[in-house]
Amino acid sequence: MEPLAIKLRPKKLDDVIGQEHLIGENKIIRNLVNNKKIFSMILYGNPGIGKTSLALAIVNELNLKYRMLNAVINNKKDFDIVIEEAKMYKGLVVLMDEIHRLNKDKQDLLLPYLESGLITLIGMTTSNPYHKINPAIRSRCQIFELKSLNNDDIIKAINKVIDSNYLENIKIDNDVIDYIAKLSNGDVRYAYNLIEVAYYSTNDFHITLDVIKNINNKPISFYDNDESGHYDTISAFQKSIRGSDVNASLHYLARLIDAGDLDIIYRRMTVIAYEDIGLANPSIGPKVDACINACERLGLPEARIPLGVMVIEMALSPKSNSGHIALDNALNDIYKGNIGTVPEHIKTNSPNYKYPHDYPNSFVKQQYLPNNLKNKKYYIPKETSKYEQSLKKVYDKIEKSIN
Repeated sequence: MEPLAIKLRPKKLDDVIGQEHLIGENKIIRNLVNNKKIFSMILYGNPGIGKTSLALAIVNELNLKYRMLNAVINNKKDFDIVIEEAKMYKGLVVLMDEIHRLNKDKQDLLLPYLESGLITLIGMTTSNPYHKINPAIRSRCQIFELKSLNNDDIIKAINKVIDSNYLENIKIDNDVIDYIAKLSNGDVRYAYNLIEVAYYSTNDFHITLDVIKNINNKPISFYDNDESGHYDTISAFQKSIRGSDVNASLHYLARLIDAGDLDIIYRRMTVIAYEDIGLANPSIGPKVDACINACERLGLPEARIPLGVMVIEMALSPKSNSGHIALDNALNDIYKGNIGTVPEHIKTNSPNYKYPHDYPNSFVKQQYLPNNLKNKKYYIPKETSKYEQSLKKVYDKIEKSIN
């Protein structure tokens, strides 16, 4: 009764589809396996791209004893059993799905054994571990991002199905293979499941385009998850908001929603809030954050509602890139080595420091930049909104007082 996706799971790294940046020649996980050494790690990325497959390939190739746990389903007693097994075997690899949902009790149970090396953890998650995984666990693991699979990867996976003996006498045309690859949008598990359903839904095991469309009639969006279409859509989304074209912004948002790529929508909206809108409308950042929190609670399809409202407001908001340009200007000095020493009077515990709160309007004339940069101007205000106009007035007043 095992699904096809389980039957076809790789037994070694060479069977893993994609992820060349991790398992290609002389890449990090390939070298770890070649050197017969493994460390606790977290694998994260989109659903169906091979996180569990890669974890299993690692332990199988190294012939390591392992147990699989799910942070949501398995209870504290299951964790206790695994720890006792680890003690018995003097070491155990734990493959843990949904690791971002690991609660405090289970963390407290695992942490000392992770620290001692008795347990080596390979966690899998679709969520960004830098946001969703407890720092105590995160600090004990190396974090590896798995890349989305492209159409060629999915076609390679489908050919593995055809070459295997799991679906006897299967017949499938090349145009159908291409169609399934596009429909799968980088999710190899989805491709396997679709083929298996299609195979058993026929009387002659011939999978045609009509068979696939009768199972899934969702139109293919022109959005390829690791190819130019993916990046072009994201680029068009940001540039449409930056250009204040609300209709184009909604169009590209709809494409991203259709692809189910909420994470990239969240990241791009957050970037836009600070890169393109910035000081022209500083309330937009917290609003975007609130929108993302609402979407996380709702999920699709309802998440489209706050996203639509937020993107309309962002597109029609005044724009200013002065904030991030100012910091980039400062960073360019750092990269060039144009730094200088901190002035003596603002060093730690300096007796000559003038405390601004002791002066009228909390302002006192004193130098803060290093001597070689004392006249440097990083921030060039824009006047695209009343808020930044008010900042400019304060900025100009301070500049006059200093000079």
